[in-house]
Amino acid sequence: MRVLGIDCGGEYTGYGVVEQERQGSLHHLCSGAIRLSPKDALELRLKKICDELTAIIVAYAPDQVAIEDVFYAVNVKSALKLGHVRGVAMLVAAQAGLEVVAYAPLSIKSAVVGYGRAEKSQVQMMVARLLELPAPPEPPDVADALAIAICHLHTAGTMLRQRAGAH
Repeated sequence: MRVLGIDCGGEYTGYGVVEQERQGSLHHLCSGAIRLSPKDALELRLKKICDELTAIIVAYAPDQVAIEDVFYAVNVKSALKLGHVRGVAMLVAAQAGLEVVAYAPLSIKSAVVGYGRAEKSQVQMMVARLLELPAPPEPPDVADALAIAICHLHTAGTMLRQRAGAH
């Protein structure tokens, strides 16, 4: 299974494509961050996210898309901007005919680090270790996107095994 993980953000939107083979080994296919300039109009920033995520989906043909679930932000303006970015990411996936699965931040950190309140640096280190990367992904948004993809692969694998065991 091949998953595109997306970490939606107002300044950086991280992305990462991870593939899991039948025996369970994980492979990093690509990752990066779409940097948005606060000087650009919102619609231009959203178009940039749309264009770049569309190109990644075309190039890497993921089976599914995983994103972080909505969380409650203290700053309403930031939450609205994040909602716009998240909506564009979901729309791009839907236009490509891909299912979108959302995970809570605690679930993502638990799946990757084993502790739901892990620090960003711990997520970066575990992602690097799990994917055998030469260094922790930077900026942290890239590690978060890869962690979201890994979380989905672990969760989907567990659910498949549970279904198989029920028959």
